[in-house]
Amino acid sequence: MSRLSDALAAGEFVLTAEIGPPKGTDVDDFRRKARAFAGKVHAVNVTDNQRALVKLGSIAGSLVLRQENIEPIAQLVCRDRNRIALQSDLLGAWVMGIENVLALTGDPVKVGDHPDAKGVFDMESSQLLRIIGELNAGHDHAGKELKGKTGFFAGAAINPNVPNLDAEMRRLERKVAAGARFIQTQAVYDAGQFAAFAREAARFDLPILAGVLYLRSAKSARFINKSIPGIRIPDETIARLEAAADPEQEGVHIGVELVEQLRPHCKGIHLMSVGQEHRLVEIIEALPAPR
Repeated sequence: MSRLSDALAAGEFVLTAEIGPPKGTDVDDFRRKARAFAGKVHAVNVTDNQRALVKLGSIAGSLVLRQENIEPIAQLVCRDRNRIALQSDLLGAWVMGIENVLALTGDPVKVGDHPDAKGVFDMESSQLLRIIGELNAGHDHAGKELKGKTGFFAGAAINPNVPNLDAEMRRLERKVAAGARFIQTQAVYDAGQFAAFAREAARFDLPILAGVLYLRSAKSARFINKSIPGIRIPDETIARLEAAADPEQEGVHIGVELVEQLRPHCKGIHLMSVGQEHRLVEIIEALPAPR
C-alpha cells in the first residue's frame, strides 16, 4: 500500500514536493536533490517531460527515488503516448514498485524544445484515470484480463485560480468519477480564493494538496505571470521580492506564509520550484510545528 495513501487516510497533514529529472543520463544531481527531501516530505513528484521538454522519463526518475527509499509520485502525461503505451508504461511502473501516479493531459508540444513533434493526446487525464482504475481491477482498457493487476493510488491536478469556479468544479467532478483519489493543485497565491474553492470541493470528500510555488525574484514572478496560464502572482508579492535585500530568502518567507495561510483549508501542501529544490527544503524546515 502507498505510504502517501496511508498518511492521508490517517489524517496526517501531508507534504509533497516536486523535482524534474535531468536532461540526460547523469542522475547524480537528481539523487542529491531527492535525498534532501528524505524524512521531510511524504512523497516526491517526478515530472514527465514538463513543458514538453525532453528529459529522463518520469518512471525512470521514480525508480531512482525508490532506490533512495523516497516515495515517488510518477506524473504521466497523455501528450506523448497512445492508450497502448500508457497502459504498458503503467504496468512497468507497478512492476518497479511505483504506487502513486498523477494523471495529466500534458502541455502542448509547441511550447517545448521539439515544436514540430506530433502531440498524441489519444486520451485526456480523466480517461487516463479510468484506465488506471481498469488496471487496478485486473483488466486492460479493451476488457482483456491481466495476469497480475496493479494497485495504484491515482491523483489528478486542478486549478483553483480560475475565474469560472463552476467549470472547474465540473472538471473536478469528472476526475473524481474517473477514479482520482487525491488532488494536487496549481500554484496558489490567494488564500481567500483557495478557501472558496475548498468549500466548493468539500462535497467530493477528497484530499486536496494546495500547490505552493517558490519564487526566487520579482523577475521570475513576472515571467510566470506572462508565460504560465492559470497562475497569477499578486502585485504586492512581486513588490516584496523587488524591495527585498535578499529576494531568494524573501521567497522562502513568502512560501512559509502561504503554507500557513492555506493549511486550514486543505489536507496537505504540494511544494514546487523551477530548479530551486533546496529552497523548498528551507521552506519545510522553517514551518512552525503542527498545532
